[in-house]
Amino acid sequence: MGIGRKLKDFSELVMFQHSVFSLPFIFVAMVVAAHGWFGWRLLILGLLAAVTARNFAMGVNRYLDRDIDALNPRTAGRPSVDGRVSTGQMIGFIVVNAVVFVLVAWWINSLAFALSLPILLILGAYTFFKRFSAAAHLILGVSLGLAPIAGVVAIDNAIPLWSVMLALGVMFWVAGFDLLYSLQDMAFDKAHGLHSIPSRFGAAKTMRIAQFFHLATVILWGLFVMQAGLGVFGWLAVLASAGMLTYEHYLVNKDFTKIDRAFFTVNGYLGFVFFGLIVLGEVW
Repeated sequence: MGIGRKLKDFSELVMFQHSVFSLPFIFVAMVVAAHGWFGWRLLILGLLAAVTARNFAMGVNRYLDRDIDALNPRTAGRPSVDGRVSTGQMIGFIVVNAVVFVLVAWWINSLAFALSLPILLILGAYTFFKRFSAAAHLILGVSLGLAPIAGVVAIDNAIPLWSVMLALGVMFWVAGFDLLYSLQDMAFDKAHGLHSIPSRFGAAKTMRIAQFFHLATVILWGLFVMQAGLGVFGWLAVLASAGMLTYEHYLVNKDFTKIDRAFFTVNGYLGFVFFGLIVLGEVW
């Protein structure tokens, strides 16, 4: 019972369910690079790399944000704040996930190993950025945008242009929905001197910036489909994403209380719909 409860606390600490945002796109890149199935070995290593990288990033974020989270009613119940996960346990969790990520990268290939430490540095940078720059939303986007780059490196030991288009699209997608999510903390960020686009520009301008980011997402994913030569199913993936992002903005524009629904439900489904259509295209 004690072990089960602790695992639940760590899962809540890193919000494990949010892995749905990055996992589909690492496998989109792997499927496109391999032109189909890429084997059980790379599936397992890809999963390990994605999970440990995200655990590391979230662990660093929760550890460094303990003081801020304790002041915010929305985050005061997190395990990193209420004592369910101690600072020592968080540090151990961060170190273990970093080591496993680097080892997995070494098992994949030489380029993955060479990129592993720079990737960890980028993943850990988000928490620092929001203390001095409103560009933190884009840093978060870059962090998740690394997923498709990691996926194609695992298959090709290279970074083709189409993977860069896919990654940039993921970056703007994540930055856009993070802007919407950050609207919840706009007043808190202002009161505590934290840097975010909502606290700097207000809700109306933030919504327009998020719309611009998501328009850029659709354009970049269209360029990805063109560069990779994915055909009809690739374009269906782009159209489906455009529709879901439009619905997300409709929800938030209509009622700010729908932010959680827009953030978790719409974006969670988007990644899997995109992945499913790309797989269908490769199988077809």
